[in-house]
Amino acid sequence: MAVAGVSLHADPAGALYWPEHGLLAIADLHLEKGSSFAARGQLLPPYDTAATLERLTQLIALYAPRVLVALGDSFHDGGGPERLSGIDRDAIKALQRGREWIWITGNHDPDPSDGIGGSFHAELHIGPLTFRHLPTGAHGEVCGHLHPAARIAYRGRSVRRRCFAGDERRIVMPAFGTFTGGLNVREAVFCDLFGTLAFTAHMLGDDRLYTFPAKRCLAD
Repeated sequence: MAVAGVSLHADPAGALYWPEHGLLAIADLHLEKGSSFAARGQLLPPYDTAATLERLTQLIALYAPRVLVALGDSFHDGGGPERLSGIDRDAIKALQRGREWIWITGNHDPDPSDGIGGSFHAELHIGPLTFRHLPTGAHGEVCGHLHPAARIAYRGRSVRRRCFAGDERRIVMPAFGTFTGGLNVREAVFCDLFGTLAFTAHMLGDDRLYTFPAKRCLAD
C-alpha cells in the first residue's frame, strides 16, 4: 500500500514494513494488560505479553528490520514495565539487540520507562511520513490508538477482523496486542478522521490481506 507516495508492505500479522529504511512498525501492543486487569480483580490468563512478544519475534525474524517503531500504548498502563516477568524482559532486550528501537508514547503509557531499552519519542518524522500514536488526520500520518476492525458479509455470514484503515494520505494501524479489541471502521470517529467513508479497510487474514471499501463494511 502507498501512503503519501511511500510504498509500504502491510503484513497480515498487523505490521507495516518500509523497505527503504528497514523499518518495521507495530501499534498498540498493550503489554501486561492481563496483569493490569488482575490487579483490579478481573482475572485474565497471564500470558498476553508472552504471546504478543512471540508474534513480534516471528515478524522480526522475517524482516530483520534495522529500526522498529512501536506506535504507543506498548504497555497497558504506566506500571506495565515494572510488572514484566524476567523472561519477558529478557525477550524484549533480545529483540532490541542489533537494531534501533523506538517507543512512541501513547495515552496508556505517556511517560518513558527505565530499564526496557530503546528510546522514547512523542512522534517520529522520516521523509513524508509521521509516526505517532494519536491520529490527527495529517497528511503522511501512520498512527494507532483506534484499533480499527471491519465486518463484512461473506457467504451468508458476517466476518469481523482487525484491519488497517487508510487512504493515500494516512493510515491507522490495527492493534497488535493479544488482548486488544477492535473499533468498527463504520464508527463516526473514522469518518471524522478521513472526512468521508472513501477510505479502505485492509482486513487481516491468516496469510494475506482482504481489501474492502469502508462503504461496504457493516456496522456492529
